Amino acid sequence: MRRPPLRSALQAATRPARLLLVAKTALAVGIAWFIARYMPGVTDEYPYYAPLGALVSMYPTLMGSVKSGLQTLLGLAAGIGLASIIVLTVGPTWWSIPIVVGLGVLLSGTGWFGVGREYVPMAALFVLIIGGQNADDYSLGYLTQMSVGVVVGLVVNLAIAPAPLTAEATASLRLFRERLATHLHDIGEAVSDSWPPEKEQWADDATSLAETARSLRFALVEADESRRGNPRAWGRRGETDDAHRQLEALERISQHIRDIADSLADTIWDRPAAIELDVELPAPLTAACHAVADVIALEDPTSAEAHRIRGEATRAVRLLLETVDDRTIELRQSIGPGVLAAMHLRRILILSRPPADAPSDEVR
Repeated sequence: MRRPPLRSALQAATRPARLLLVAKTALAVGIAWFIARYMPGVTDEYPYYAPLGALVSMYPTLMGSVKSGLQTLLGLAAGIGLASIIVLTVGPTWWSIPIVVGLGVLLSGTGWFGVGREYVPMAALFVLIIGGQNADDYSLGYLTQMSVGVVVGLVVNLAIAPAPLTAEATASLRLFRERLATHLHDIGEAVSDSWPPEKEQWADDATSLAETARSLRFALVEADESRRGNPRAWGRRGETDDAHRQLEALERISQHIRDIADSLADTIWDRPAAIELDVELPAPLTAACHAVADVIALEDPTSAEAHRIRGEATRAVRLLLETVDDRTIELRQSIGPGVLAAMHLRRILILSRPPADAPSDEVR
């Protein structure tokens, strides 16, 4: 997997939501360390575990923090339980320690502990090696101080609730829409370019559209997760419903664009699946691609300008279909790439229309 460029990596690391998480994590760790030194009994001998508990509980979302904290404590408890069995029976030896660590790794693979799975063998190992003769006191201090840190982290994350990630997901959808439109424009230019086209980037970019769609799907899931239990999202139910509908339509549009790109690339570079492109098709096909790309790029599909642009695209696709029909009759053979492109462009227009539009607005 390719690493992101330095500039993109720095931008991702310095996003406002990320910087807020940095500040909250530092605050939670500081508070946990302060409280840990005043814990009663033997637990104050292990204050360094409280900042660790705060650290592992800090997630960008509230529900993520709750889940991470609880799973970590569950993993710790399981590891301490395994170590306790050894302490109460044969004691830590050169052969019992590897066995209990192996059992911890085996138990962590059950999927019961989530992000806390690594703490099962780790806690067992720490109790047996670091705790030694004072395994009971160490176990109590370890689990208690980690619990203190987790609680502090949850309180800080709730007191300074992160903003829902809905706006970021919506912005990513807008960029995806623009990218799809640009890609279809590139295909239109390639068809009317010198033959074969000198630019090949449009064909290479088609394979990355599916990956972008998957990333967007994950971003929307994160946006939904960021709203769960978040006081800043109360009273705003269903805020991401429209974004999910948009993404579903854009995913289907991207599939149609990829199919157009694949069929034309086959023809352009004479691949095994190639079907010859008739000499009369590049001009209307280019016009139709550009017109439909303009429809994809519309931010407000209900405006009067959007209605005009959609009408122009409808006419451009209809002209392409008429050209395909005429040439099919004239040559008495199927005009393959033109038929495929026209079918996909029609579907894109239908998918791009406002939900409230009447069926009469479809391309015929």
